[in-house]
Amino acid sequence: MPNPTTTMLVAVVSSGIRGSYSSCPVATAANLFRCASSSARARAPACLRRSYSKTSWRSKAMASAHPSQGLPSGMDPSMVDEYASQSKLLQEFVKIPSIGKAWVFTSKDENASRAMVSVSQSDLLANKKRSFLLNTHISKGSSKSASFQWSPFPVEMSGVSAVVPSPSGEKLLLVRNAEDDDSPTKLEIWGPCQLENEIHVARSVHGSLYADGWFEGISWNQEETLIAYVAEEPPQPKPEFNDSGYRKEGSSQKDYRSWKGQGDTEDNWGETYSNKRIPALFVANITSGEVRALKGIPRSLSAGQVIWAPSSSYSLVFVAWSDDNGFQETPRKLGIKYCYNRPCALYAAADPFKEEADKPSIDSNKGDTAALVKLTADLSSAFFPRFSPDGKYLVFISAKSAVDSGAHNATNSMHKIDWPTDGKLEGSLSVSDVVPTVMSPQDGCFPGMYCSGLLRFPWLSDGRTMILSSAWGSKEVILSINVAR
Repeated sequence: MPNPTTTMLVAVVSSGIRGSYSSCPVATAANLFRCASSSARARAPACLRRSYSKTSWRSKAMASAHPSQGLPSGMDPSMVDEYASQSKLLQEFVKIPSIGKAWVFTSKDENASRAMVSVSQSDLLANKKRSFLLNTHISKGSSKSASFQWSPFPVEMSGVSAVVPSPSGEKLLLVRNAEDDDSPTKLEIWGPCQLENEIHVARSVHGSLYADGWFEGISWNQEETLIAYVAEEPPQPKPEFNDSGYRKEGSSQKDYRSWKGQGDTEDNWGETYSNKRIPALFVANITSGEVRALKGIPRSLSAGQVIWAPSSSYSLVFVAWSDDNGFQETPRKLGIKYCYNRPCALYAAADPFKEEADKPSIDSNKGDTAALVKLTADLSSAFFPRFSPDGKYLVFISAKSAVDSGAHNATNSMHKIDWPTDGKLEGSLSVSDVVPTVMSPQDGCFPGMYCSGLLRFPWLSDGRTMILSSAWGSKEVILSINVAR
């Protein structure tokens, strides 16, 4: 079981590093560092301030000896050293890596564990970020201390869109999204010493995987034989037309005159999703390389955040957002980035590989949609589903106060579903509150949950306590919540 304390520490360190420098343009960063260097001089001891004064006097002397020639307007030679210092400071700051994700794996030795850390670093020359993987062995000392033995060098993940290790840490999935419309999406399965399988998924099956942190859902099953994930649906055939009307099949591009059209316009989720097709669910068999789509999800639902359920006839649990997502059910997509006021619900569905093997009875009059079970019919919002380690509870976050009021963000609540031990989802499931909505917090008291993300495995060793980050006033804090009470 992962060590959540280590994961917390990594998250805190990551937050601190990202706070020390941002992905802002170089010019903005340079201004930030110029202010930092100025304030540093003001706080420096007298001896250091004297050295600064000597440098300034030397620059002024050089300026008097060499009049300003070829410099931009408003700049004199005395500023050359200052800009050189700022440039050096900027380069030193961007060398600091930023921690993105971390995974901790247990071993047979109770006093040792293994961790994998995903880090990124800015490359000023290439004007991009480079990603790396670091491995470390963690040993527990006698005085409750821990020592880390890091690998001597990181491994660069060039062209990789997502890195997802299996629960045991024995396998590693690397996702390489297609770079153009003609290239396939590549799923690489790595073992301890070799590439075990490489799956090329054609564009006719699905497009690029979602790896944005919101729709994203890449999940291994416990047997580590199947991977469920969210990807763009395959391109849908659309009728083409021009100024003469419908373009008949077999006609060439020369038949077009000054313009052409293709099908009806479709709404998208805006911002970073403007060029993406509808997110859909797929399952890949890492042994055979076969990829199957999860049937029965209507195109009016956008699926995401898929996870595997404990032993159940409904093996997959996921979140789905409706097209009628606006306030008062506006029939269009109004954008979802930073908008928690979009109605969504939890659904359960059968694994497509198991479904075909078991051949479950489905009402033919209802079609494939009879295979879907809506788990949160009485809630207007449900996302970030997580199963407890013992499989007894399905815990999730809700932004129902934002959906019901129309506010982009409002206080969240936490709920749980008692998952049936036999795995049969018959009748209505009991949904209970874990952390209720706080509408009018008292001064100095808990202000309510404001959760923008959840760890993949947020549980402490007792299997009942969940840790997550939340806004508390102007600070980001870590909350500890017992879901079994």
